[in-house]
Amino acid sequence: MTATVTAGAGLGETSASWRAIGTSVYLIVTEPAALEPARRMLHADLAALDAACSRFRADSEIVALDRVPQWRGRTGPVKVSPLLAEAVGVALRAARATDGDVDPTVGGAMSTAGYDRDFALVQRDGPAVRLTVRRVPGWREVRLDERTRLLSFPAGVRLDLGATAKAWAADRGAERIAAELGCGVLVNLGGDIAVAGEAPAGGWRIRVQDVTGRPEDPPVGPSAVVAIHSGGLATSSTAARRWRRGGDVLHHILDPRSGLPAAPVWRTVSVAAATCTEANTASTAAVIRGETAPGWLAGLGLAARLVAGSGAVLTVGGWPR
Repeated sequence: MTATVTAGAGLGETSASWRAIGTSVYLIVTEPAALEPARRMLHADLAALDAACSRFRADSEIVALDRVPQWRGRTGPVKVSPLLAEAVGVALRAARATDGDVDPTVGGAMSTAGYDRDFALVQRDGPAVRLTVRRVPGWREVRLDERTRLLSFPAGVRLDLGATAKAWAADRGAERIAAELGCGVLVNLGGDIAVAGEAPAGGWRIRVQDVTGRPEDPPVGPSAVVAIHSGGLATSSTAARRWRRGGDVLHHILDPRSGLPAAPVWRTVSVAAATCTEANTASTAAVIRGETAPGWLAGLGLAARLVAGSGAVLTVGGWPR
């Protein structure tokens, strides 16, 4: 997690934290009485997401797609659940919006690089692996009819929705809680933050930083505190989920054009947008775009903060200095 809610944002009796979908979960509401029902709602939403979209569960719906015989040249597409259909739709829209920078067909390349299980179980230092430049199959190979929920893609393609599903889950959870409980809410899933409902006075104060930390701890490395009243904020990092294979340091953001970890031009990229999904899509694409990212983000009118490997900080689009 590379973003935390600061202590002044209403922690204590209106907050809860736990782990789910392989990451930290922080939930904050503006009404103490809403905390327990909000926690139950978010817990149920994340459990359903995990069962549908996790590539680390043998019993998940997305993993079961690898075993569908229809995609071995026999018949047509398969019908998927409403939740998986929506999650794949979100991923395909992100791919289209970024010209393929954020691509859900990186699953096979991710496994080859060593990220083939929940990150807590990934061996941090292991033997060398042979990684070759190989473009991933590409998002255009995935066919989805969102009305009928019919999905198909070529045999051998492995979907990984990790680049978008977590941020989308934050948006979805925050919106549902605010609508049903009538309170202000912030959902933080490993640094993907969505807010909904009426914000506290002065907005939701969020500390953006390079290294995961608790709100009460001093930040490690460059940090900034910003306030948001609506929408979402996301941080993508080449430093948060890293492992070593032989002499190579790898991370979880892959460039679909090579199938290899993106060049670490930026240590972290934080973006604020109308939704957490949009923010996360842009921050992930910015890491992949490297040196051209600031101009691309500015052209989209997005407020962003980029931290180079040296620790130098660059802000664009009205991000507060």
